[in-house]
This record gives sequence, structure tokens and C-alpha cells, in this order.
Amino acid sequence: MSFFEAQQISISFGGLMALNGVSFKVNEGEVFSIIGPNGAGKTTIFNCINRYYDLDEGIFTFKERDIARVSPHVVADLGISRTFQNIELFKNTTVMDNLLLGRHRHRRSNLLVEALFTGFVRRQEIENREKAEEVIDFLDLQAYRDQLVSGLPFGVQKTVELGRALAMEPDLLLLDEPSSGMNMEEIEDLIFWITDIKEELGITILLVEHNMRLGKESSDRVLALNFGVVIAQVSP
Repeated sequence: MSFFEAQQISISFGGLMALNGVSFKVNEGEVFSIIGPNGAGKTTIFNCINRYYDLDEGIFTFKERDIARVSPHVVADLGISRTFQNIELFKNTTVMDNLLLGRHRHRRSNLLVEALFTGFVRRQEIENREKAEEVIDFLDLQAYRDQLVSGLPFGVQKTVELGRALAMEPDLLLLDEPSSGMNMEEIEDLIFWITDIKEELGITILLVEHNMRLGKESSDRVLALNFGVVIAQVSP
């Protein structure tokens, strides 16, 4: 059984078939990229994995469990995190606050215990902040730790969103066009980070990307889509 697998997934919107019998497998510890023109169905796959959309047909399996019909929060609890094409951060809060939001799935306290701020809650808060600091160091975000996201350059905001996904400590990381809006220097950093995420953190990556250089240098295997249909599945 594969680490993650899509089996004959299909979804349509009105008369438009966005995905038509798409199948692929992602092995643990690899970077698997999905490429194709705008409208090919790449982001739709991510939205179906995250349960934003319901599949018409087919299933997703993750670590031998069918996740095609579970609740969205269960997908996160199982260890799948993602970034977005369009930045989805809380822009009137700090970088640290946004990273701590990624720790939410690891919290093990209820509202009453949080209100009393017991020793357990304090220890949990310290642990979560230590994990967030590790992400800050990993992505070189030290200079932005206490700054509001709204005042940061676009490329830095994309990096913060990557950091929030990493703060979840996922087993599978979905990166939706992570290089869009970045300059060449930031893309170079991203290429190194993707390699380090796979090799040092041991996280499997499912990547949607238009930048062919990033896809070629980062990916182990590539799936090409066009009009919701698989047209190739090859090495970079």
C-alpha cells in the first residue's frame, strides 16, 4: 500500500469536468509534483484532499486509511498540512502568532483548563513556542518574528505560510505554487528548503508548481495534467 494514493478521482462543476479518473501514488519520503496549464485541475486535487470539495467518484488513501469522506479537521489531525496559491494568513497578527496557529492540532487541553492556565497548559504553551522557534530558525524568519504579517513583503508572507504548515509537524505537506510572487533569490532559498524538508525533516511533499526549474530540481517524480486528465507520469 502506498503512503498516499488517489484512485480514479473525478469531480465536475456544472458541465465542466475538472478531474476525470485521475490516479497516482506518492511514496513516503519523496517530492511528487503535479504540473499542467491553468485550469488543468491541480489545485482542485488539493481542495479535494482537504475536503473543501467532495469527490464525485474515487477515493484518497493516506497511510492505508480512506480519507475521501472524513471531516476537514480529521485530515489535519492525520498529518496533512498545506499552503495556498493565494496567501491565507491572519495579516493583523504577528509571524509568531501565525506559526502558533499551526500548532493547534497538537493542543490537548479544553477551554476550562486553558482559562485556568494550569501547569499543563503552561508546559504545552512553552513546547509549542519552542517548535515555532525551530521553524523560524529553519526558514530564516528571525528578523520578522514579532512583525505584523500585513507589513511584510509578499515573498516573506509566502515563507510564513510555509512555516505555519511546517509547524503542524505534518507527514504529508501540500505545497500549492509556493514560488508564485517570489523573486529569484527567494526561489533559490525555496529549492533548498524543499530539499531540507524532505531530507532533514523527513516530510513527504506533494507539490503543485508552474516554475519548471523548481519542479525539475526538487522533484523525484512528476504528474502532468491537462483538462483534468493525466497525460504523463514520469521522472523530471
